[in-house]
Amino acid sequence: MIGIAGAGAFGTALAVALARGGREVRLWARDADQVRQMRETGRSEAALPGVTLPENVSVHAEIGEICHGQALLLAMPMQALGAALDTWPQIDGRQPLVACCKGVDLGTLRGPVAVIEARRPGAPAAILTGPSFAADIARGLPTALTLATTGDGEALQELLSTPTLRLYRTDDVIGAELGGALKNVIAIAAGTVIGAGLGDSARAALMTRGYAEMVRLAEALGARPETLAGLSGFGDLVLTCTSAQSRNFRYGCALGKGEGFDPRVTVEGVATARAVVKLADALMIDMPITAMVNALALGKIALNDAIGQLMSRPLKQE
Repeated sequence: MIGIAGAGAFGTALAVALARGGREVRLWARDADQVRQMRETGRSEAALPGVTLPENVSVHAEIGEICHGQALLLAMPMQALGAALDTWPQIDGRQPLVACCKGVDLGTLRGPVAVIEARRPGAPAAILTGPSFAADIARGLPTALTLATTGDGEALQELLSTPTLRLYRTDDVIGAELGGALKNVIAIAAGTVIGAGLGDSARAALMTRGYAEMVRLAEALGARPETLAGLSGFGDLVLTCTSAQSRNFRYGCALGKGEGFDPRVTVEGVATARAVVKLADALMIDMPITAMVNALALGKIALNDAIGQLMSRPLKQE
């Protein structure tokens, strides 16, 4: 049995994919009404409209009912991960704990795996990340992801792989964490470029220079640059900077157009930008795009001023 804590779009999509691959899946949702609706209809119209849950997916309201399987996937926003682990003593860490979120914790400036290890010392911890939209996974479209863990991840890789979900394994946890986190920030910037009508050429330049920022910070924190060139970095960057399915990209488009954005939608890149600015300052690393995204999100700078500051930076060798 595989447990999944979090019945949002991504957690539900993983439940569907794993169940179709022959696994028994127990899915936890925090909202009792959502649990009842999913049990009665076999669907989650709020998270994944039109997708039917396979019979080997059961939906639960009690976290303890999903915590004793072969693995527990934590599919919740990054900023909620630490509080969830603090609140749920039922998660004892006997089975692998797999983060299915992307970002940097605002309180500790740590990635998901480090947050898990701090709350559950000795538990096998991993992160599942890479270019993936929940709707694609739920429809059974072919997807490849990165599974990063400092332990022996072969059994976990085998457990979580299906005919449509191909996992690549790495021991570079920091690189995988930062690739998934930082690409959200750059996706906001790319959306801002498109929303402001600056064109595809500007977006391509933004993505390239944003990728350079990602690699600079990751290397400074001990990651391998080749990890950032893989699925969890470059692959995810391309996806989220070019598709309106990305919440971060859509949020950036709204910024670029000067429009509001639905506050109920989680935009991980906003909190990540704030955390990464702190990290970059402490490490004395130049990350101008990330700094501008943070300033724009906080309303500290006008869009035209942000564009002007980036375009007028001193000329340099690439």
